[in-house]
Amino acid sequence: MEELLAGKTGSLKRREAREQAFWLMFEKTFREEPISELMDCAEEALEMKMDPYAVRIALLAEEKHEEIDARIEENLRGWKLKRLTKVSLSLLRLSVCEICFLKAKDVPVSVSINEAVELAKQYGTEKDSAYVNGVLSSVAKAMNGTEHA
Repeated sequence: MEELLAGKTGSLKRREAREQAFWLMFEKTFREEPISELMDCAEEALEMKMDPYAVRIALLAEEKHEEIDARIEENLRGWKLKRLTKVSLSLLRLSVCEICFLKAKDVPVSVSINEAVELAKQYGTEKDSAYVNGVLSSVAKAMNGTEHA
């Protein structure tokens, strides 16, 4: 994580870029500023070099915020968005954006789900990772019936 914050990696791997996007989206759950301002703050205060993929997905998630939250809510079982942990909510937003709106041909749905689950294990609890997996699997099924993790 220190390499991500220090901006010393140059071109990041997709996994690291997702982690960078996650941090931006997590920060957004606490602050009302636009993602672009959060990126500026990260670059200035933390000397963080933003990866183009992280920028792309974070800005798209901000743009599609309402649609993303609606897709998440459609697939929650017995929960409301407000009850989710900020880690789970941020990861769900990131992955739903990637699956439903980014539609990168080189990112299979199962990879996006797996990466979100791994980040949930790293930054959340065991319950977060299981819940993220379940919700994203439901989103993937509802979207187009593709195989998922």
